[in-house]
Amino acid sequence: MEAASPPAETLLQDTPITRWRDYLRGCAEAVETARSWIVTGRLTRVAGLVMEAVGLRLAVGSSCVVYLPDGHEVDAEVVGFSGDKLYLMPSTDVYGLAPGARVVPAEPESLHLPVFGQTYIPHRRSEDRGRQVPVGHELLGRILDGTGRPLDRFGPLAVERRVPLQSRPFNPLNRAPIRDVLDVGVRAINALLTVGRGQRMGLFAGSGVGKSILLGMMARYTSADVIVVGLIGERGREVKEFIENILGEEGLARSVVVAAPADTPPLQRLHGAAYATAIAEFFRDEGMNVLLIMDSLTRYAMAQREIALAIGEPPATKGYPPSVFAKLPQLVERAGNGRDGGGSITAFYTVLTEGDDQQDPIADSARAILDGHVVLTRALSDQGHYPAIDIEASISRAITELIPQAELDMVRRFKMLYSRYQRNRDLINVGAYIKGSDPLLDEAIAMYPRLEAFLQQAIHQQEGYEGCRRQLAELFS
Repeated sequence: MEAASPPAETLLQDTPITRWRDYLRGCAEAVETARSWIVTGRLTRVAGLVMEAVGLRLAVGSSCVVYLPDGHEVDAEVVGFSGDKLYLMPSTDVYGLAPGARVVPAEPESLHLPVFGQTYIPHRRSEDRGRQVPVGHELLGRILDGTGRPLDRFGPLAVERRVPLQSRPFNPLNRAPIRDVLDVGVRAINALLTVGRGQRMGLFAGSGVGKSILLGMMARYTSADVIVVGLIGERGREVKEFIENILGEEGLARSVVVAAPADTPPLQRLHGAAYATAIAEFFRDEGMNVLLIMDSLTRYAMAQREIALAIGEPPATKGYPPSVFAKLPQLVERAGNGRDGGGSITAFYTVLTEGDDQQDPIADSARAILDGHVVLTRALSDQGHYPAIDIEASISRAITELIPQAELDMVRRFKMLYSRYQRNRDLINVGAYIKGSDPLLDEAIAMYPRLEAFLQQAIHQQEGYEGCRRQLAELFS
């Protein structure tokens, strides 16, 4: 009697084709879940701010971690290379570094397992190696450092979204034009230096003439959905003062503060300015109107100068290497309007004019790339004139597109009368001017007390845009 034949399914499972198919399926699953091997480097030299490493091939801007013998880590970024050497700039303290310290490419959510002197971490495309920073609505009300770590007492960030620290250039043809007036709550600016949504303005001043106070007034009174404050390279005590005395609880609730004081490494100061801009870009892309306040653009330039000189870039203009003047427009151009119907970033950058020199190379470069400048002078500050805005030297390049011609004529007449009085001030004070010699000067002398009072404003006094327009019209009625 013949034995019964096995079922067809059993024969199919035992065939070589089926076994090979199962084997290949297992190989495919192994490839999908496999982690690539990335070789680590080692530290060969530390000189000043620059660290040299060998054994790695990374692009400029890539993030690294240097492991100290005691188990601590130093975050760093590739800022240049020469042959097989990489130049790294630390963003944290370098105390404890030793020759031969291990350098590992920083990969988010990576698993570092030392095996035979190598590092076992997931593969990532080279174009994504740049530093990623957290953004999101959860940042509102938080105070962060230049790398995105919280400085306040509210615990770690509950943010899932991350974006590159350095964004790609925005196509200028896709930007919406500046059409809408922005109310900043300061009478002299609202009426005579009208600012539009998406405009980039500079506050030019020497030290101690009230630029931080003016920034605080605008932060408190400006009509914006979100305020992003970047305190870059300034005194550490100003951070808490700005938050408690100027923003307050109500202002902080709709603000994000990024602080990189003067005692932080230069790379962290650079990252702080770029991070504040990245946060503003996120809210702009969400359709919000953002006010970006950065104090100061000069300290940002100085941080770049420290890095460039440390890696051997030759100084050019008054000790500033050429890369400084390339970095400034890259940062400033990230602000502005988005696409039509979208959000906007209105930015105010403070520019420190050393020795009150308006021809300082950073001030001169910033004046060329910004959409206007508000100049604060020590002479007015010494007279108790606050805000100490030199209305003759200040200008808004978008004002002609924002206000009607009748108001523009009043602005020009205000400046003309004020300037005529200032040019003849000495003659008037010593009594050398004879009334009737110059009808325009006679009008300026008669109106000067009202012109001067119009330019002054108390710190806790808010002046709305419509009210400023009425006051200017009444001045000439």
